[in-house]
Amino acid sequence: MAEQGFTLTSPAFQADAVIPQAYTCDGDNKSPELNWIHPPNGTQSFVLILEDPDAPNGTFTHWVLFDIPAQRNKIPEGGNGVGVGALNDFQHDHYGGPCPPPNHGDHRYYFRLYALDVESLGLEAGVKREEVEKAMQGHVIEEIELMGRFQRTTG
Repeated sequence: MAEQGFTLTSPAFQADAVIPQAYTCDGDNKSPELNWIHPPNGTQSFVLILEDPDAPNGTFTHWVLFDIPAQRNKIPEGGNGVGVGALNDFQHDHYGGPCPPPNHGDHRYYFRLYALDVESLGLEAGVKREEVEKAMQGHVIEEIELMGRFQRTTG
């Protein structure tokens, strides 16, 4: 039996399926549980970025967590106490759930997990996503993603 590679899943939704309302601005706006297995050798930390490429004004960043310890293999529902938060496009340093404009159609939400070869990016909480991505350069061993969908029909 072949060993699975680095994989990201959630018990809240399947890949390419609808993200339940509880994890959106129409619900409790809490982050779903995320689990990963088989990180690559040499992983010393993780970065998580959640984005919506279908937003009306271009890609919208919903969540950025960095300096997630290498010994972690999950982010619990609500995401508290894991990693360091950077600013999202809501101007918060924590999760902001899917919240597309009503009647804008189906939006895709990409949860991307990056395995890094450094323990820390050496950044403070509340930095911008761009600063996190700049600090990650040259340190990404592998990237995986889990995509879910959501749309709103009423405001």
